[in-house]
Formats: sequence, C-alpha cells, structure tokens
Amino acid sequence: MKIIPLSEGWFTVDHSKQFVPFDASVDKIQDRPAGSLLVEIQPFVVITTKDIILIDAGLGFSINGTLQLHSNLQAAGILPDQITKVLLSHLHKDHIGGIVLKTEQGLNPAFPNATYYVQAAELEHAYSHIGTSYTAPLVSWLSSYPKTKILSGSSFIDGYIECQLTGGHSRYHQAFWIREEASILFYGGDEAPQLQQMRHRFVAKYDFDGKRAMALRQEWWKKGEEENWTFLFYHDVKHPTFSFSSNN
Repeated sequence: MKIIPLSEGWFTVDHSKQFVPFDASVDKIQDRPAGSLLVEIQPFVVITTKDIILIDAGLGFSINGTLQLHSNLQAAGILPDQITKVLLSHLHKDHIGGIVLKTEQGLNPAFPNATYYVQAAELEHAYSHIGTSYTAPLVSWLSSYPKTKILSGSSFIDGYIECQLTGGHSRYHQAFWIREEASILFYGGDEAPQLQQMRHRFVAKYDFDGKRAMALRQEWWKKGEEENWTFLFYHDVKHPTFSFSSNN
C-alpha cells in the first residue's frame, strides 16, 4: 500500500468554529481572537491493489478557483476521477468540506467515480444538529447523493477495510483499518489526531466522550505496537504517519 498525505496547512479556530489560514512565518497566534486554537488539516490517499482511497476530505477551500484538495491530489499524480472510495470518519465540516464542487448550478461530487462511506447514525445526528460544526448543504447533499453508502455500525467494506463505530470524538464517529497482505493501516480520525496525543493520557474537552476517546487511544497504541500498525494522523502535518517498525 502507498500512503500520500495531503496537507492543507495550518489554521486557527475560535469559538465561532471558523477556520482561518495561519502562516507561521508572518502570522502570530496572539493576534487572533482570544481562545483561538492552532489546527492542522491533512486528508490522506491510500493506494491499494483494489482502490485509490481518500480518507476524509479537508476543508473544501479553493485556491485560484481550484479545490485545494484537487490541487494536492494532482501534485501527487492522481486525478480526482481516479478516487474510488471516500471514507468519512465523521461529518464535522473540517472533514467533509472537500466532498463537493460548488458551481452556479449547485453542488457536484468532487470525486464522481467514488463511493462515499458514512455512518447512518452520524448522518442522522448531523441533520438534527446543524450549526457551527455540521453544515446543512454538505450534510443534505451527502444524504441524497446516490453514491453515498450508508453504514450501520461496525462493518467491513470489500472484505479488507474495517469500519468500527467508536463514538469518542463525535457521538457516532468511526475509525478505519485497511489490511493488505502483511500491512495494517489505521486511521482514528479525531480520536487519534496527532502522534503526541497517542503518547499521553489526557481527556480532551472538545470530545463528545473524552474518557472514551482517551481509552481508545491507549487501546489502539498498545495494539498497534503489538501488530505493527501504521498510524495516519489527520491533524498532524509534522508527523503524518507513524509505525513502530520504522521508528525503533
């Protein structure tokens, strides 16, 4: 399997949940509104013998009229219509912003040949909690799009992608394992967002169930060491991946 991180960079986020680009060479965190957090955004592409998989879809920003996610893919030699599966850990706007293209005629799929995978309960929950974290146009589009595959709890996709309902960060968050030959890739979304968070025991205030998320991180880290998983970190541009075998 081949892993390609698709970093969208750094952003600050305050109570408004608006993501504002941050350039450390010119910007200062103290100039942003009080309470602003620094957040990194990084979807992934995983190339297997069967698929070209996009894992979560970034913010959906456009640069000079081109979706940033498309530009990042093309820089890696991948065309948007080559993506066959889009795995969505949850439906917060910083994870699904790039699922569509916005045109004068409305919203079109950013990956027209892909099937989008989402938890049924997460989609229902997002519908009933539209606001700063869940955006109505994206949630509505995903619900009505014919190529959206609705998952009900933990399940397998094509026998080699495991989806597990975890419910730590958002109520119906899911994590993914992709297994091929002797390799195991693990993506824990916002329950395992950064390398340093895997190494420390703490409860995050931004999680739906912080204690559960903490317990899951400990469980995954231990299991990952035993089975030599490769971890993918959505909110860690400096350390996009980690495997115990290559870091011993």
